[in-house]
Amino acid sequence: MHRRELLNLLDRHRSRFMDEAAYIARTRAFVEAHTDCFHCDLWPGHVTGSAWVVNPLRSHVLLLHHRKHDQWFQPGGHADGDADILRVALRETSEETGLDPSHIRLVGDRVFDVDVHTIPASPRGPRHTHYDTRFLVEMDDDIAIPGNDESHQVLWVALADVPRFNNNRSTLRMVEKTRRLRYDLLTGRTR
Repeated sequence: MHRRELLNLLDRHRSRFMDEAAYIARTRAFVEAHTDCFHCDLWPGHVTGSAWVVNPLRSHVLLLHHRKHDQWFQPGGHADGDADILRVALRETSEETGLDPSHIRLVGDRVFDVDVHTIPASPRGPRHTHYDTRFLVEMDDDIAIPGNDESHQVLWVALADVPRFNNNRSTLRMVEKTRRLRYDLLTGRTR
């Protein structure tokens, strides 16, 4: 797979959120400008992939308390040169939850959310930008999730409680999208 696939995914993704629409355009421009956009040693930034993990009822999301950043986030991480950003998101979800991939179900093959955010300088590298492409996945919330050494804790969090763990605009945007999915699920509505 080549970066063309990511560009195709971005072309098909539409957002009613103005900030996300701008992130889609920024990510597209970055990917077009950098043939090595999937490599984590590209500065000033690189493409990452993550998953917004919901339970079957869409009432809870899975958050991990990351050691490195000391914050709660969805599973995700560096592409490490892999241009298949969907595969990256699913791999990171499996690694960070400690679950076999068979427990992780992709909800459609479209992008769920796009975000651009700054990572502060650290001993691992200078300040840089992550161009994060996010996919919606589902996992049963009744199975034990062992996690891994990258996180202090892994929790299922009720949608209403997510802002207590992470109140970033992008997280709140994904919560809003999940509320709409939950409403559709409960009412049988299709969009």
